[in-house]
Amino acid sequence: MTDTFTKRTPHLARRHAREIRFQWLGKIAISIAVGFLLIMVGTISWMGAGALKQTQISLQVYLDPQEIDTSAVEKADYGAMVKTALRATFPEVKKRRDTRKLYKLLSSQAAFGLQRQIKENPDLIGQTKSVWFIASDDVDMFFKANITVDTNGNAGKLDEKQVQWLATLDKSGAVRSRFNTGFFLSGDSREPELAGILSAFAGTTLTLFVCFLLSFPIGILAAVYLEEFIPENRWSDLIEVNINNLAAVPSIVFGLLGLAVFLNAFDLPRSSPLVGGMVLALMTLPTIIIASRSALRSVPPSIREAALGIGATRTQMVFHHVAPLAMSGMLTGTIIGMARALGETAPLLMIGMVAFIVDTPTSILQPATALPVQIFLWADSPERGFLEKTSAAIIVLIAFLIAMNLIAIILRNKYRQRF
Repeated sequence: MTDTFTKRTPHLARRHAREIRFQWLGKIAISIAVGFLLIMVGTISWMGAGALKQTQISLQVYLDPQEIDTSAVEKADYGAMVKTALRATFPEVKKRRDTRKLYKLLSSQAAFGLQRQIKENPDLIGQTKSVWFIASDDVDMFFKANITVDTNGNAGKLDEKQVQWLATLDKSGAVRSRFNTGFFLSGDSREPELAGILSAFAGTTLTLFVCFLLSFPIGILAAVYLEEFIPENRWSDLIEVNINNLAAVPSIVFGLLGLAVFLNAFDLPRSSPLVGGMVLALMTLPTIIIASRSALRSVPPSIREAALGIGATRTQMVFHHVAPLAMSGMLTGTIIGMARALGETAPLLMIGMVAFIVDTPTSILQPATALPVQIFLWADSPERGFLEKTSAAIIVLIAFLIAMNLIAIILRNKYRQRF
């Protein structure tokens, strides 16, 4: 017997060596995957960090009471006041061409910032006030070191004179960098320094809300019926095959379906979260149904037999015993479906959610856009400032996905039952 064990020892050693190699290969594979994930997230975060900072320029503005009517503050020519303050800061600028270049140092919406401050504090009228204005995109890129000065003194779209003016302002302490709250609290804009994600974030939230309200109950009930009640015949097999096929259909096909049915046939509001949520619900239903049916199959048959044995009806057996035990798996399928819906762009483009939306939607019937579509639009813009905004919006989208998954995991663990 000792001789037999001795003969088998080399074979066991080879088996143990293969097991160790397999474990190391698994560790290497996981390390590579995590490494690529960290590189991707790190690169996007590094590129999008600049969008969280905003360059501002301070000017001494005289709020002429003869120009500002306290009963109609919004009618004053604030743009002229800003331009006057710029010319007073650089009195040596006389030529019209140089004056236009000087005006381009500030954002095109600088006058609205001044108007907002006077509305908030009318007592400023008649005073010379130091006001911080948002710098233009080119100036913002310059101070973020994303644009270098060449041998001719130019920096991107800024010429030598503009660079000198900015150096003078910076030396006098009239330039500062602050956290860009407008990125989170403003809607979209044609100007990179003013563009924000608030309208897109609200549109995404409303769209996913509609998607969840439709897909979750319908998907769960469909899975329960197909798994527990429908008789097994050729029709049930045909339905199951079609559901599996729908799970692999490209998302743009669902967008075409929404365009043809919801917009053209039912005449629902174009570019609305209602239609977007309905289209995404159709897309996520197969995933939820398949995962929910798998969760129902995982419940031991003894649970069903015990419920029926004590006199429960089939409906009571399913909804009082089987479905609660499978709920954690159903929520997992819902997480997967909603995560897919969160990142979809193609179906939303087909139903018109690619429109330029500035106002924040407050209803599922109002025009809206979504974060993936907003990222798509910004990535296609030629201005360099939108590159930062695109990366920052991707980080927000990932954070939104993580938060949604955390909430779903907490709910799943809360309702998980052991058997």
